[in-house]
Amino acid sequence: MCVSSAKGQGDKVISWKQCLNQQAAWYSSSEAIRIADNLLLYQRNSGGWPKNTEMAAVLTDADKVELTDQKQRTDSTIDNGATYQQLRYLAEVYAATSEGRFRDAFLAGVDYLLGAQYENGGWPQFYPNARGYSLHITFNDGAMINAMRLLRDVSQGEEDFAFVDGARRTRAKLAVDKGIDCILKCQIVHEGKRLAWCAQHDEKTLAPAAARSYELASLSGSEAVGVVEFLMTLENPSPKIIAAVEDAVRWFDSAKITGIAQILKPAPGTEKGYDKTIVADPAAPPIWARFYQIGTSKPIFCSRDGIPRDNLADISYERRNGYSWYTDAPADLLNKAYPAWAAKWTPGRNVLK
Repeated sequence: MCVSSAKGQGDKVISWKQCLNQQAAWYSSSEAIRIADNLLLYQRNSGGWPKNTEMAAVLTDADKVELTDQKQRTDSTIDNGATYQQLRYLAEVYAATSEGRFRDAFLAGVDYLLGAQYENGGWPQFYPNARGYSLHITFNDGAMINAMRLLRDVSQGEEDFAFVDGARRTRAKLAVDKGIDCILKCQIVHEGKRLAWCAQHDEKTLAPAAARSYELASLSGSEAVGVVEFLMTLENPSPKIIAAVEDAVRWFDSAKITGIAQILKPAPGTEKGYDKTIVADPAAPPIWARFYQIGTSKPIFCSRDGIPRDNLADISYERRNGYSWYTDAPADLLNKAYPAWAAKWTPGRNVLK
């Protein structure tokens, strides 16, 4: 399929990544409607959408025929922003235009998310054709959490989601409640202490699970941040939710790494021309590893051979430079979001003090 870039207001090029960041008035424009109609073509019969697709591109008539023929594909997913982003966009355009086809596509997408949820409250990465590690309950890249955020907004029926019928709003609330229960049950416990979450958990046992060969069952210094941030958005949190947040925050604080920095060291003759290198830097802000060993909370790094190693320098050049092994995502959680949350819900009991 050969498509060209889309254009928005004036000569401004609008990519799919920019489509949820436009001014409110834009969503009633002919360009916004054209992109929304694209989404209807990309939407699978399951109600969901595939990932990694430039959905704002201008489609030819031949492209449209091809996409219509692809509707029976079973590649719908919540990975890499798919499905829940399309739903938010359709809600924006429907709220601005009242065009019924966008409402209907949105409702079919909500039904997809509701149908994809496991009985235990988790969501797989793909549905209905999950296999291998995509069957796991997926926190990776914010998949399950962002699906839950969308359903929570639907259940509350506010602003762009006011058009959703009562029955679906009720089902969405039940789905979110089940999802929260699943999150709490997935929190990793070691020697009686609740810690954080893995990037994915077994869909049956809820145990931390591996994904790709270099993504081992571990404590997540990255994806677990989104889990905690979601729990902190819940109104009137239960004692279980409060305890889950506090224990995860304690773990993040204990897992921070100080005194080092990651740099891109020039490496002439290599594929990328640089090599990610760890250097001593007493002035560097704290960072976190993406993966920590369960039990020791030691950072782990891994090549495609699946063998955990202690240092970034110990893994292959290809994996060292082709993956994000460190993150600063927990910094805002510890320095801003959690203190504000604690002041509201547990005044006088900030666990970082």
